[in-house]
Order: sequence, then C-alpha cells, then structure tokens
Amino acid sequence: MSTIRLARAPDLAAVEALVDAAYGHYVARIGMTPGPMRDVDDNGYAPYIAAGYVNLLFDDDDACDSDDGAPVGLLVLIPKPDTLLLDNVAVSPAAQGRGFGKRLMQMAETYARDHGFDSITLYTQEQMHENLALYRRYGYVETHRAEERGLKRIYLRK
Repeated sequence: MSTIRLARAPDLAAVEALVDAAYGHYVARIGMTPGPMRDVDDNGYAPYIAAGYVNLLFDDDDACDSDDGAPVGLLVLIPKPDTLLLDNVAVSPAAQGRGFGKRLMQMAETYARDHGFDSITLYTQEQMHENLALYRRYGYVETHRAEERGLKRIYLRK
C-alpha cells in the first residue's frame, strides 16, 4: 500500500534528498547537473511546496503521517494556462522497480482530468534515454527540442 499527500514545509529536506538521490547518477552521463537537482541548488522546491505543487508518495500509510518517514517518490505538477506541466517525477533508487513511478504517472493523469486539463506536458534531457522510452510507452509524443540553461531537453505532450 502507498499513500500520496501534498508536501509541507517541513518536508523540504526530504524532497531535496529524494531529488538528489534520484538524479545524481545522471551527472556523469550528461556532464552537468540535471535540471531537477539545479532546482534544489536554486531553492526552487520551497516555493513549489508552498504553492501546493509537490506531491509525496510514501510506501505505507504509517510513513505518510510520521515525521521521520521518508517518501519513496515525488510528483511536481504545475498548472499552466494551456497544459498541466509535469515538472518532475522521481522515485528513490531503493524503491525503483516496484510500481511507484507508474502510480505517480497515473496520479498526474487523474489530476489533469479532474482539473480540466486536456494535456500534460513534460520534458526530459536527451541523455536520459530510459526516461524518454518510458514516457513514450505512456503515450507521450515529442513536440520539440530545446537547449535551456545548457541542458538539451526533449519536450513531450499527452
């Protein structure tokens, strides 16, 4: 059983630790710090939490209410005028392969439908091949590529 809840201000350190753990192995592959880790460095997650954009996934109900229970995943959803931006989906390396990523992706789609969005947009970096393949399996279609902040990104939409 797993539980999803909105992140709260005291969750900031756990959010940042999860992001660093989930994306840290990409630094060597892409030769620079991935965007989600830059958001940690730029203190970007505190305002995202305050705005209600960050959702945390816990492995069981008890961990959700515990102050020391660590989340196994997170989902950052940012409403935009014409789409729902899936800004980040991450699963702790120790929890990968157990269906948590799928649950988070399903939550994004449910949120989009429930809030009247007709599309979800996301992006990944060119060198994150496994993420690109995963998003395509979920029905996302590439819309364009761009270089932003020195990162070569591929934008997708569903």
